[in-house]
Amino acid sequence: MSFIDLKYINIISPRLEKFSKKKDYLYNFRCPYCGDSKKNKNRARGFFFLKKSDMVYKCHNCGVGRTLANFLKDMDVSLHDQYVMERYKSGFTGKGTNTASPKFEFEKPVFSRKEKLLSLKKISELNILHPARDYLANRKTPEKYYSSLYYAEDFNKWAGTTNKFKEGRIVIPLMNQSGKMIGYQGRTLNKNSTLRYITIMLDEDHPKIYGLDKVNKTKTVYVTEGPFDSHFITNAIAMCGSDVDLSCYDYRFIFVFDNEPRNREIVTRIETTIKRGNEVVIFPKGIKEKDLNDMVLAGHDVQNLVDSNVYQGLQATIKLNEWKKV
Repeated sequence: MSFIDLKYINIISPRLEKFSKKKDYLYNFRCPYCGDSKKNKNRARGFFFLKKSDMVYKCHNCGVGRTLANFLKDMDVSLHDQYVMERYKSGFTGKGTNTASPKFEFEKPVFSRKEKLLSLKKISELNILHPARDYLANRKTPEKYYSSLYYAEDFNKWAGTTNKFKEGRIVIPLMNQSGKMIGYQGRTLNKNSTLRYITIMLDEDHPKIYGLDKVNKTKTVYVTEGPFDSHFITNAIAMCGSDVDLSCYDYRFIFVFDNEPRNREIVTRIETTIKRGNEVVIFPKGIKEKDLNDMVLAGHDVQNLVDSNVYQGLQATIKLNEWKKV
């Protein structure tokens, strides 16, 4: 454990709202990336904690994860440079460069719910050569979904953030069962962006789910790990975070997690899902692609692939143990 990490956490702590030390190597504060709860200013879901021998950051609201080096780089470039140099001089391996990264701090967005989307163009309205439309076409996203996705040329300005960095993002509205917008995701088109997705909830009483307004609850509902994956199978919703609670919905769910047997977090989530009694999809050994989108790009019939690999209970546990050995 590097004492330097604790030193710089102490330096940055006065700038972190509601910062407190919970115990050794565990610190809690309001997330500076998403702004944390818009309804309750006392809620704090950002954490520094020890992972292996280094301190890392994780927000349990927006899902952002960072090494301490990258967290400092986002918050204060000069402080980040001092941190890296001090680790270097002390014989520790530091990450980061002298290149400044954008600072993602969010103020409370001023939204008029669904009307806010009217200021944006739908993907279906964009020129076929537009980067956002081209991105979806290259991912083979069915065109029928283009009319429910939007594009913000200057996402940060549209979302009302304090960050002045201009960045175009695909806007993915999150609706409740009645079609009311409860939040949104912004997906960057910039391969070098430090945040691929930004999730902002306008109503925190609802879980971060995409597609609730489109599914038939009387039929089986598939649950994928991301909005784009949900476009490739019928009657699907997507979790927009790793801590989504679906227990309030009386649906028959089949969970479709990413095909990453060496990812400990995914394995744990599948184990938890099986213990809860839910059905899960466990892909056969011959499938090497990590998610449904990659499987589509590789030429697989993903609907058939999913439907033929659904397991539950003891059978699911056996299949999971085989899958983990891949």
